Amino acid sequence: MAGPRLDGRIALITGASRGIGRAVALRFAREGAKLILVARTSGALEELDDEIRAETGQSATLVPMDLRDFDAIDKMGGAIYERFGKLDVLVGNAGILGPLSPMGHIKARDWAQVMDINLTANWRLLRSFDPLLRKSDAGRCVFVTSTVGAEPRAYWSAYAVSKAALEMMTKIYALEIADTPVRANLLNPGGTRTAMRALAMPGENPQSLKTPDQVTDPFVALAEVACPHNGMTMDEWGAVKG
Repeated sequence: MAGPRLDGRIALITGASRGIGRAVALRFAREGAKLILVARTSGALEELDDEIRAETGQSATLVPMDLRDFDAIDKMGGAIYERFGKLDVLVGNAGILGPLSPMGHIKARDWAQVMDINLTANWRLLRSFDPLLRKSDAGRCVFVTSTVGAEPRAYWSAYAVSKAALEMMTKIYALEIADTPVRANLLNPGGTRTAMRALAMPGENPQSLKTPDQVTDPFVALAEVACPHNGMTMDEWGAVKG
């Protein structure tokens, strides 16, 4: 029987307190990863840590943080270097939907907030953690994207633009690290039973959707040492495209 697929790997997950991020954190813990969990809500992070400890006997490193605090991201990078000396896996999962309305009706502050969290925070994470990922024998980056990042959809402008830019950023970074042991890829989990999905599709039957637990397999595949992909997008079924 094969052992844990992420045994001993140091993995940081943003948006870890609920939804897909929470499910990925639990799955990574079961696969043997040492977790650094980032989210805005301390209480939810502590509840997740309790569950991880009860199931695996291991504790996570909890980082309550608003990812719009970009200086704090840099400080986190320094703290991780001091404690671990490297980072093996970065999962950029945190994101917000923002307003779904005609582009000309979106307030500037709402547009900026979507870009800050969905795009700029992920760039700041890469900027801060690139040296740590390069110190790993097999650094892995996984950024969560969406179908609307590649297929324009009316009224989804801020969210769709942020995901399209995230995809371009990840693919450019993948080219820049092609000659290193680091790999960077995107994951599109498809329709999943989350609070964001309910906000975006209020008339949809949530029972018709996959649960977050059901989309964790591709996260593990992209995070493990054996992952051969770079600059690719994987869907919830594990299919990969450039």
